[in-house]
Amino acid sequence: MPRVRDVLQRHALAPCQLTLEITETTLMGKLKEVLDTVHALRDAGVKFSIDDFGTGYSSLAYLKKFPIDELKIDRTFIADLPGRATDTALVRTVIELGHSLGMSVTAEGVETPEQLACLRQLGCDRYQGFLFGRPVPASELIERLVAEPSASG
Repeated sequence: MPRVRDVLQRHALAPCQLTLEITETTLMGKLKEVLDTVHALRDAGVKFSIDDFGTGYSSLAYLKKFPIDELKIDRTFIADLPGRATDTALVRTVIELGHSLGMSVTAEGVETPEQLACLRQLGCDRYQGFLFGRPVPASELIERLVAEPSASG
């Protein structure tokens, strides 16, 4: 926890501006220690997201134990949208679950306009994937961000 506070201070960020992603692998280690740390950081204002939701056998148990702000639906559930009714039903269920628990929901692995349209129709809040951009080195991202204002006017 001191490390997170140091990073926030060094970069002049309010805790509410930071969202930490947790994977099930992270949680499977020292559960009590991780739970205590997550609660302390959450009390300080840091937000949390469960990454790759739906791929682990006990993801629902984590929703009960941890103060989570966001679910990120794993790309394996998005890949076949808008395909079979079962694929759509699973994604709809995760979105509704997240919303009913007061969480935002992000779909990972969005690669086609059809997937995006389906997710929008299902009420998904955010989207990530190659449809929006491919990964780039940090140096290239910085160049793009710096060049953006002059490119737009």
